[in-house]
Amino acid sequence: MTQIFHRSTNFIAKATIFGAVFIIGTVFLIGDGINRSSYNTQAFFPREQPVQFSHKHHVGDEGIDCRYCHTSVEEAAFAGIPPTKTCMNCHSQIFANSPYLEPVRESWRTGKPIEWTRVHDLPDYVYFDHSIHVNKGVGCSSCHGRVDLMPLVYQVGSLQMEWCLECHRAPEKFLRPKDQVFNMAWEPGPDQAAQGEQLKREYSIPSTAHLTSCNTCHR
Repeated sequence: MTQIFHRSTNFIAKATIFGAVFIIGTVFLIGDGINRSSYNTQAFFPREQPVQFSHKHHVGDEGIDCRYCHTSVEEAAFAGIPPTKTCMNCHSQIFANSPYLEPVRESWRTGKPIEWTRVHDLPDYVYFDHSIHVNKGVGCSSCHGRVDLMPLVYQVGSLQMEWCLECHRAPEKFLRPKDQVFNMAWEPGPDQAAQGEQLKREYSIPSTAHLTSCNTCHR
């Protein structure tokens, strides 16, 4: 039988298959890179707010504790956004006539809450409880970064599932004494591995299997 295709067709077919696999792999790598990038996760992009509020000034310079504004962080799933009254506790006396604080005074006069721009916004299908993390020795800065150094707050983590699992798979790397939870400058010491294991037992941290179970975060 006469050969229909030239022998070179075999090489072309193999090269085409290899090229297609290479292109598909490259597309997947590019897609994964975009998915993890700050462009997609919005990490490290400072959020503009309706009032020029600086966490660096209030937390870092003035030493105001996180719980003064985020009052429910130890008891509830939601850390709480401070009402205008919390701002006016100080600013009815301090910088009371500053034009930068006119939106705060307007909110106080009208009773209309300030519409703050949310920085950390998890999807609706993710369950997250601030109180359980705080009361198990997970510090604010572990998730939110050095807020005390941020004039405008930005997200330091991707908030993607792999970011959460990094801690849930090895909580001993991140646990700290409870009296250091709100200390922004706390850093793990050289004995963190041993101390973390001790804190896991002391704080009754569930097993890795439980922490990484789907229904722990997706309910």
